[in-house]
Amino acid sequence: MKSYFLSDQNLSAFVEGLMSKYPVIAPVAKRSRFVFEKLVDASELRLDYDTTILPPKKVFFPAKQDLIHFDQHGFTCCIDPTEQVLLGAHPHDIKGIAMSDIFYSDRHCDNNYMANRKATTIIGSSVQNHYKHAFFGTMNAERPLTGHDLFMTAIEGGFAVDVVTERGEALLPLGTFEPATEAQVAAAVEVNRKAEEDCPEKLNGTAEEIREKVRTSFKSPVWEAFAEKCFSCGSCNIVCCTCYCFDVQDEWNVDGVSGSRFRLWDACLTREFSEVTSPGGSENFREERGERYRHRFMRKAAYLNEQLGGPACTGCGRCSGACTANIANPTTVINKLLEQ
Repeated sequence: MKSYFLSDQNLSAFVEGLMSKYPVIAPVAKRSRFVFEKLVDASELRLDYDTTILPPKKVFFPAKQDLIHFDQHGFTCCIDPTEQVLLGAHPHDIKGIAMSDIFYSDRHCDNNYMANRKATTIIGSSVQNHYKHAFFGTMNAERPLTGHDLFMTAIEGGFAVDVVTERGEALLPLGTFEPATEAQVAAAVEVNRKAEEDCPEKLNGTAEEIREKVRTSFKSPVWEAFAEKCFSCGSCNIVCCTCYCFDVQDEWNVDGVSGSRFRLWDACLTREFSEVTSPGGSENFREERGERYRHRFMRKAAYLNEQLGGPACTGCGRCSGACTANIANPTTVINKLLEQ
């Protein structure tokens, strides 16, 4: 892997070079928070952000995504990928994207997701400021960082830039880079190690210990105790970088013969998620809040481990921040189970 150095003075010129060729989606400030949005000006870029309201998965799978348009003559597919750059994704979000790649390509390939994914070059960036609920240092820290093309680590005077793929290397002529020194490479390694070590929240067990404990705690009273305050709003699902469930709906135009089929992000914490039609009414397979609450943690910490090679959580902490009832924090719940 080749490593280069990009000075602080040359960062804007590199970003402007990217913007001259591609739409660039990057973290920008939005009131007191941050969001991934298309850059209009290089000065909007905030690589010092702590976390974004929604994860960068929205770049490949928007919250609402048209699938087909139809009329009396047939239908047309809505897959229309645009070559673009995702700039500034933190390591834990890159891991979330890598998990989504597995979810949407395993067994039955989701072409709507994969078309956007393949059209996107990912430039990762180191964590400069921690989100107050982050715990990525003890959740999936051992998972290899894969799926990105360049990675920028903030060090003194600029950024150490690791070239991961040929696609990433093709972007170098858009900026002014120089070979990184051994000291700069070593400094970058230390910065990323320290970022994991300094996470404000921590889990008290390994991934395997957590999987075993969560899986064998199916009947634990912990689920009902926490779920008692749950509003079943699904906010924790919506902001999660590894949740991948969706609902498909048809929308008809007023002419009665044309319309569109689209999909929306869905949430297993909501009551209607597990409700199905049955003769004479409906049936809900997880009617109680405690059942839905437990299911979320089983999915994140136990059910998908074999498919992913680890838990379906990256420790970003977004779920904790989004939960109005303050009962979605994985470190609180999992550490409570580990104590039993």
